[in-house]
Amino acid sequence: MSKPRVFVTRAIPDVGLTIITDACDADVWSEDLPPSRGILLERIKGKVGILSLVTDKIDGEVMDSAGDQLKIISNYAVGVDNIDIQEATNRGILVGNTPGILTETTADLTFALLLSAARRIGEGIDYIRGNKWETFKPMELLGRDVHNSTLGIIGMGRIGIEVARRAKGFTMDVIYYDYRGRGELGEAVNAKMCTTIDELFQKADFISLHIPLTVETKHLIDDAAFANMKDTAILINASRGPVVDSDALYDALKSKKIAYAALDVTDPEPIPFSHKLLSLPNCLIVPHVGSATIETRTKMAVMAAENLLKGIRGELPKHIVNPEALKNRD
Repeated sequence: MSKPRVFVTRAIPDVGLTIITDACDADVWSEDLPPSRGILLERIKGKVGILSLVTDKIDGEVMDSAGDQLKIISNYAVGVDNIDIQEATNRGILVGNTPGILTETTADLTFALLLSAARRIGEGIDYIRGNKWETFKPMELLGRDVHNSTLGIIGMGRIGIEVARRAKGFTMDVIYYDYRGRGELGEAVNAKMCTTIDELFQKADFISLHIPLTVETKHLIDDAAFANMKDTAILINASRGPVVDSDALYDALKSKKIAYAALDVTDPEPIPFSHKLLSLPNCLIVPHVGSATIETRTKMAVMAAENLLKGIRGELPKHIVNPEALKNRD
């Protein structure tokens, strides 16, 4: 009996990849860079499943190229903004993701960004490597205190809650704004919910973003948002790059409307070496490493592989974002 044919758009940790290759006839794209659009459209043909990354745009054209037998798109990520969920649902194609596993790790990275921005760690590293350290200078590289400050979290989901827990260890006051009005979650970590997002902008010393990318949240942080923030505010983004308007961020940092930004994600992504944000000393950028630990990426690989296999077998994976797609299957 032939094995089900699947396409894996990039090599993932071996423990997850082995689960797939043992059970499937797997076509694995082994290059460091993602497959081009043309290659993706060609390699997906005739496959019953695809394991995708956030770098792969999976839309109706890709689904058409795959054919009617495509049953499951298993995304190696929590976010699924790279996939046309409605189109998949209409076609009866399940879409899986990897929630929960990377929550703690991304919260750790968020706090690393927060601390690094507050204490200007990136600038300090450049200072040493640029051979500028001559002596102790009382006014050199002054940062901001984290302890006893106010942290504003936008999006009190799993990651937002864990960031709030970490903030309590620094005796920070935590406020938040959540579009879903999940006040009970904030209460669990002694965080106070703001009635409007502008209230959060006006009160927070640090603003940390933990929201999905949707039509409503794209460029949520724009010129108007920066105008409402303190000029000492520090922005942290470990969600999705387009949540922040990059042009507005550049203007805000350049003109000192806010003090600093620390980004794990950018728009565009990857950010070009020539991008104007990289010219600013008060903008720290790392290359989308929120989940980048050996332990977490391995767990994600196993979960994505299991989602893929269950979807192929006609079973409902444990982690699925559109279970209603089953109603649309022939």
